[in-house]
Amino acid sequence: MKALIDKLTKNNNLGRKELIELLLNLDEENKHYLHDQARKTTAKVYSRKIFLRGLIEFTNYCRNDCAYCGLRSSNKRCERYRLSAGEILDITTQGYNLGYRTFVLQGGEDPFFTDKRLTALISKIKARYPDCAVTLSLGERSASSYQKLFEAGASRYLLRHETRSEKLYSKLHPGMSSKAREKCLWDLKKIGFQTGAGFMVGLPSQTTEDYVADLLFLKELEPHMVGIGPFIPHQDTPLSLASSGDPELTCIMLSLTRLLLPEVLLPATTALGSVHSRGWEKGLQAGANVLMLNLSPPEIRKKYTLYNGKTSIPDEARIHLQAVQERIKRTGNIADMGRGDHISLSEAFEVSTLV
Repeated sequence: MKALIDKLTKNNNLGRKELIELLLNLDEENKHYLHDQARKTTAKVYSRKIFLRGLIEFTNYCRNDCAYCGLRSSNKRCERYRLSAGEILDITTQGYNLGYRTFVLQGGEDPFFTDKRLTALISKIKARYPDCAVTLSLGERSASSYQKLFEAGASRYLLRHETRSEKLYSKLHPGMSSKAREKCLWDLKKIGFQTGAGFMVGLPSQTTEDYVADLLFLKELEPHMVGIGPFIPHQDTPLSLASSGDPELTCIMLSLTRLLLPEVLLPATTALGSVHSRGWEKGLQAGANVLMLNLSPPEIRKKYTLYNGKTSIPDEARIHLQAVQERIKRTGNIADMGRGDHISLSEAFEVSTLV
């Protein structure tokens, strides 16, 4: 197994059978070795910087009915909300004053937020804070819609492919297609977005072969960002009685992704921090280099319930930020509040903000 890890570290690639063999035979010693190699690779590319993003969960309306998500359209117990453009701009001001230079606008697939409304919002954020990056996580849209959002000033888009297994994808996403999701990812890359894909760990009936298919798809797509987090059930979904995903396996997937894609921006997700008290630290030690911190108003955070047991944070954003910066410091890393672009694009974006 150590030889396979060394091969992956050197070549940034392994074949399907080799990845399966590695996943089926990782003992504790080799798991630590894998994480160590991933951590060293991260430090080589990004030094010891951990990039902090300001997350704004601005709508919990969603047209989809995904089996695992608390925001699913058929969940009548979900208390719906939408933030106004003014409220979102106020939050970005608060975040900017705290030092954030990336804002992540995340929401369900809410038909209310048309291209016209979103482009107007993005344009206002960029006009007010031209040195900041705007990241979107709004689900599937048409290529023409993505193009308009990009031209308005958004430069990153997060869209997890969730799982490469068509059978599992269709079971989890009624009326949706994994091929359509993947087309969106290729469209985003073609347009010029720093593109983020990713998958969940521990879904019911998920197999080792499924994980390997996900990893190989990431290698094929070569996204700029990858989000990997454990599945966590929500009480108001068909998967309410399922077990949560294993944080240890999630960290293995983070390390494998880091070695397959050395330059990728790789978050230690909120879900990982929710299933384990030191989940963020475990993620950083496995090769992650991004944390997303919630800037949403305290009164609406509890309404954005993708899953049960979401990590609670203090009402005061500054206190939360200081606490996270201290946690990062204890891992031997440094919190970075800058834009934190993908290493291959960082110089170009730095120049563009000066023109």
